[in-house]
Amino acid sequence: MIELQSFPDVEKGRNLGAPGGFSVRSHFRSAAPYYLSGRPSYSSLLIRRVVELCDLNATHKMLDLGSGPGQLAVAFAPFVGEVTALDPELEMLRVARDNATAGHFKIKFVLGSSYDLGPRFGRFQVATIGRAFHWMDRLATLKLLDSMIEADGAVILFDSHPEVSGNSWRESYQRLLERYAKGDVESQKRRSPEWLRHEAVLLNSPFHHLEHLSIVERRFTAVERFVDRALSLSCTSRERLGAKADEMANEIQRLMTDHSFEGEVAESVESTALVARRR
Repeated sequence: MIELQSFPDVEKGRNLGAPGGFSVRSHFRSAAPYYLSGRPSYSSLLIRRVVELCDLNATHKMLDLGSGPGQLAVAFAPFVGEVTALDPELEMLRVARDNATAGHFKIKFVLGSSYDLGPRFGRFQVATIGRAFHWMDRLATLKLLDSMIEADGAVILFDSHPEVSGNSWRESYQRLLERYAKGDVESQKRRSPEWLRHEAVLLNSPFHHLEHLSIVERRFTAVERFVDRALSLSCTSRERLGAKADEMANEIQRLMTDHSFEGEVAESVESTALVARRR
């Protein structure tokens, strides 16, 4: 069963720009079509390891917070009884719903942000967050989740990135993106010395017992997917760059073609899960 829901106060826009929610709304609206094709997917082996570590089964409910196009919601749906995928961008939820239609699992896609968390959602065994925690008021979100996650449950942060030695193209690709992202306030904030790593935030929360899982895989990615990857980022989205987006796309195409063989680029991708539990 696939559902797309929203709460009335969220539909009216009360919470979309509120503290603790997500920001840069329109940037993600234009990034949504490129997310699944551009971002490195999470390793299926990593998903299974998390399922085993957290003893997930069909009696459990899962919250996917900041679900985006539903990568984690769809990946975990076969292992749990029900998934609630929450995201503040309607276009992301539409992409997620389309991504989930091939399965026969119970997934509810709900319009809302971390600021909307509360008892009306019910209780969950785990809450997953993939590449979205930095958009939230992290301590406030963890405090809210403390009242929603079962005593033996967990908050799990996922990431998947090519920051692995051996990706000879990565430095040039990153410099190109940084040139077009110049002036993006959110990117600058996360690079500042004052920015706390997620681990530091979790250690000062109720979920302070941390385990880190990592899977590294060799993949072959089409050149065009690196263009999609850039357009899926809020700092280099079409909404933010305007006419310069096509200029950036052409530069990426030329750069990655130089690193390709028969239209594909070899990349090492690390998929990670930071499992945070109460002691």
